[in-house]
Amino acid sequence: MANKILMPKLSPTMEEGQISSWVKEEGDEIEANETIAEVDTDKATMEMTSLEAGTLLKILVPAGENAKLGQTIGIIGEEGEDFSDLMAEIEKESSSNGASAEKAEEKKEEPKAEEKSVAEKKEEKQEGKSYDYQSPPEDKDQTAKTESQSTNGRMFVSPIAARMASENGIDLRSLSGSGPNGRIIKRDIEKALSEGVPSKEEATSKAFVPSFDATSEIEGASRFREENVSPMRRTIAQRLGESLGPIPTFYLTVEIEMDETLALRKKINESIAPDKISVNDIIVKVAAMASLKHPFVNSSYRDDKIRFYEDADVGVAVAVDEGLITPVVRSANKKGFVEISNEIAELAEKARNKKLQPDEYQGATFSISNLGMFGIKEFTAIINPPEAAIFAIGRAVPTPVVRDGEIVTRNIMHVTMSCDHRVIDGATGAKFLQTFKQMLENPVMMLM
Repeated sequence: MANKILMPKLSPTMEEGQISSWVKEEGDEIEANETIAEVDTDKATMEMTSLEAGTLLKILVPAGENAKLGQTIGIIGEEGEDFSDLMAEIEKESSSNGASAEKAEEKKEEPKAEEKSVAEKKEEKQEGKSYDYQSPPEDKDQTAKTESQSTNGRMFVSPIAARMASENGIDLRSLSGSGPNGRIIKRDIEKALSEGVPSKEEATSKAFVPSFDATSEIEGASRFREENVSPMRRTIAQRLGESLGPIPTFYLTVEIEMDETLALRKKINESIAPDKISVNDIIVKVAAMASLKHPFVNSSYRDDKIRFYEDADVGVAVAVDEGLITPVVRSANKKGFVEISNEIAELAEKARNKKLQPDEYQGATFSISNLGMFGIKEFTAIINPPEAAIFAIGRAVPTPVVRDGEIVTRNIMHVTMSCDHRVIDGATGAKFLQTFKQMLENPVMMLM
């Protein structure tokens, strides 16, 4: 008997998923608990498994499209089975759910000639969003003509393919896309690299440029293009929107002399060469140890309760293509610098490849965001609920200071602590930063 394949809840915060790729194709046999698709959730790419054995009879949501939780994305059953009745049921449900949306759509203006169609905006299979490339039009009429067609000089290129082409000097106009609707995707660039194609310098016609075709309502304002919001970016926007409003936040900034910490790092790296640790690895360890001396920093507000944690599970902010994610170093207070360094490196690699599992990026007791490596001296960070604090780490900068009546140079680092005032009072936060500062300025304090 044919059954629906529904979009499952693959992470605690997931409201919808985007089909990254179908591992199985229509007509393929499937075993129970076998992976049939990869789904981009709000934080990672997760494997979706089949709840039963059978044949994949129909794919209803292709790669690159989104589906709400519980939405039918495919049909499984016996090979050759008639599933027309089930399809009729699904279409009826879809029609019912979309009736109000269709009525609203009818009231909208007819789309302008230069606006992209929905189909043209669909994200490229396995490679996220697609960029739209087009030769500069000679006049307005030509613009409309080009916009209404998918050929005549218009190209669709996935971000990965566009980047690879740029890095390798490949002329995109010399390629034929193998993706949906003729999109140029990663494998097309790889094929071009292996076979050899004309470079941009060798091309004789005009280069394609990103198409910014939509026109602003404001006269003279820049044209623009729009991309669908990814599940990750949507969740970031939602979570941070929940932070500053409901959470009464205040900020504390402290200057820390990092010379002793830098000297400690140098000695450690000399002893473990060729491996090495970073200043951030030491900061994670010190923050974890200091937080246990000030329990309210290592806690969270839970309506009518305050939850105190036995260990410090430290979230470490990692920048990825679509935003920011904070993989968690569990029990950082109990781990050494090298162990923390290795764990952060492993988690960061998973984050960049969208392979983090929910338990690897959820449940931090507080977080650390370090922009010092980008040359940022000082900034503030937004608390990630339900955590009570986040620490914004700036760059250690050689700075003239007065010591014992003399001007000397010290490496000064600015740290700004964002505090949830429902849990952390000003004095509590200040005392924590005092402990944190003492440990970094005199690392032997970590032994006390």
